[in-house]
Amino acid sequence: MDGHDVLIDEDEALKQYLPGGFGKHAQEANVAAQIQRTKRIESTSLPERKDTDPEHSHSSDGEDSDDDSDPEDEFPTSHELILKTQERAVTTLTVDPSGSRLITGSTDCTIKLHDFASMTPNTLRAFKSVDPTASKSSASSETHPVYHVEFNPLSPSQVLVICATPRAKIFSRDGEQLVEFNKGDMYLRDMHNTKGHVSEITTGCWHPTDRNLCITAGTDSTLRIWDVNMKRAQKDVIVHKSRVAGSAGRTRMTAVVWGSPAQGGPNMLVAAALDGSIVMWGGEGPYTRPAAEIRDAHKKDTWTSGIDISADGRSVITRGGDDTIKLWDTRKFKQAVSIVEHESTSSQYTSSNIKFSPKSSSILTGSQSGQLHILNPATLKPELVTSVTPGFPLITVLWHEKLNQIITGSANAETHVLYNPTTSSRGAAMVMSKAPKRRHIDDDPTFTTDLSQGISGDTIVNPNGLLTTDQDSTSHAVRHPNVGLTASGKSRDPRRPYIPMTTPFAKSQPDELHIKNNIPLSSMRDEDPREALLKYAEKAEKDPLFTNAWKHTQPKTIYAELSEDEDEEEGPHQKRAKRD
Repeated sequence: MDGHDVLIDEDEALKQYLPGGFGKHAQEANVAAQIQRTKRIESTSLPERKDTDPEHSHSSDGEDSDDDSDPEDEFPTSHELILKTQERAVTTLTVDPSGSRLITGSTDCTIKLHDFASMTPNTLRAFKSVDPTASKSSASSETHPVYHVEFNPLSPSQVLVICATPRAKIFSRDGEQLVEFNKGDMYLRDMHNTKGHVSEITTGCWHPTDRNLCITAGTDSTLRIWDVNMKRAQKDVIVHKSRVAGSAGRTRMTAVVWGSPAQGGPNMLVAAALDGSIVMWGGEGPYTRPAAEIRDAHKKDTWTSGIDISADGRSVITRGGDDTIKLWDTRKFKQAVSIVEHESTSSQYTSSNIKFSPKSSSILTGSQSGQLHILNPATLKPELVTSVTPGFPLITVLWHEKLNQIITGSANAETHVLYNPTTSSRGAAMVMSKAPKRRHIDDDPTFTTDLSQGISGDTIVNPNGLLTTDQDSTSHAVRHPNVGLTASGKSRDPRRPYIPMTTPFAKSQPDELHIKNNIPLSSMRDEDPREALLKYAEKAEKDPLFTNAWKHTQPKTIYAELSEDEDEEEGPHQKRAKRD
């Protein structure tokens, strides 16, 4: 090195500040750090295993340690993604067969549509919010909580939505209403003659092999099979006659499931009722008489909220309101194979469910304390108990086969997506592997335009034409501003004063004295127009404004003078004589 050369140390801060090149730079994400942030801190609890062989108790360092299976690898519960899009308890959820779209329903009377492909780690929100029971914009519109949503397994473009109404609806995967089934005549005694449910629907499901059929269970003691192409009347009616004394043969249907064995065979339809019974029919009919019935499956007058059929069609699992979980064999449908105590949440949340895993190797359900219980399907003993939402009941659970992820809905309005980065694919794992979205105007949901509606799906529109940007206003009056108002915006309640419409151009009522003194002719609206014109009669006669040039040349008006007799004879009030 020459003596004239100068050695300059590299400044890393300055190097990072200066651009390294021209053009658009791709934003890279630290995927490992993002996934590490979603790792669950709460450790899972497993039942204690008693080893009878003393040799295995001391084999901690050896080949036996490699054979022990890690519960995090067996069950995808090591990481979680939390979605806080609902305002109240999440009562139901569903994922399409491909695993790209998630729909949640809540007691806030809305369903939220989520697209995993469009979400990033810092934009976890629903792309659309739909009120299933909202009709045309009218003052008498009502909203009802959502009980059940379910994608059609054979046609994912259709979603069955059931609210606390007698009408079930079919929506598209984009939230557009396709079909609304008919309501029956409530004054007919025979439920076979009504064209639909006459009272509230509790749940429903799709046919496992026919994409056009679905079934709904109602509080009118009936199960109704619908064809999506025939909305005016149901295809078949199944009337369940209760054997309980004093019930007049009626009860409430609380849960229903339609299953088909994976290895092939006849379909089966199983339903639970409020009288504690469980009834099974052949999946393809006839439905005049059940194939099997258990009258005292659960305690009477308790809500059996969860029921499911295993993949092989040989087992039925039920979760009753009597704080028990029971396993039944469809080949000997008389007594429970296994019974275990489990605190129920159906008294508060009627849609609390219980589900088999995709291959029926495990059973999933929630608990009152917010824990996820994964049970052994043979003994109903817990294989894994992990806390998801401590202190808040876990209402609904779902294990998606293609994603290998467990989605849960809780009473604190949170949706948790449990996954494992190594065994899960797409879904939450794909979201956390993306680069965070840069701060943009679209990050504010109030400025995100919903192309189907022309406004933001997360904003609230009041009748005065102003977009409400306060996301914390979650009251019923704010979410439904048209309820109780006439078409002109006035209240239907005469006791409530009329508040004029507020616009950006007139946010307050100005002083009347200021208007009277500063605005010309402002007092004319309070005057009698006849008196206002006669006020200028004398001035117009003495000093005419338009005919002043002919004032001295105008002839004087002379009126004819008539006597009293002529006035009476020729007056306009005299009647003309009738001609013969």
